[in-house]
Amino acid sequence: MYLKLFQVSKYVYQPIKQTHVQKQKTILVVEDEKSLREALIDILNMENFITIEAKNGREGVELALLKHPDLILLDIIMPEMDGMATLKKIRENKWGVNIPVIILTNLSTVKNREQLVDDKVASRPTYYLIKSDWKLLDIVKKIEKILTM
Repeated sequence: MYLKLFQVSKYVYQPIKQTHVQKQKTILVVEDEKSLREALIDILNMENFITIEAKNGREGVELALLKHPDLILLDIIMPEMDGMATLKKIRENKWGVNIPVIILTNLSTVKNREQLVDDKVASRPTYYLIKSDWKLLDIVKKIEKILTM
């Protein structure tokens, strides 16, 4: 058992104690599977990221455009609005054009992933992680790498 040291508002989780002098980065996690979403939020908070959570694509678009996170983790198959419709809506906004997005997918081949994303969306900073191939710390490493580019 561990003690969570986070301030909690409706959608934003923020570590109480800051260990870095530089500005903390904000990650929007858009995932309908509650256990996975909570696991992602927990590990990101432990790594000193501020997190925002959305349980479907509609919430994801609203929170992305309202909070302007530094990076978005985006599931593909979700209720109300799937991940690709969510991504297209975010990319239509001036702010959302160049926000880095990591798509969480079960599609394992490059050909399948490329079929998901049209040219307009694919030309932006978009990355993929295949759900069956990664561990939570792999996501943290990928996020850190992308945010330092």
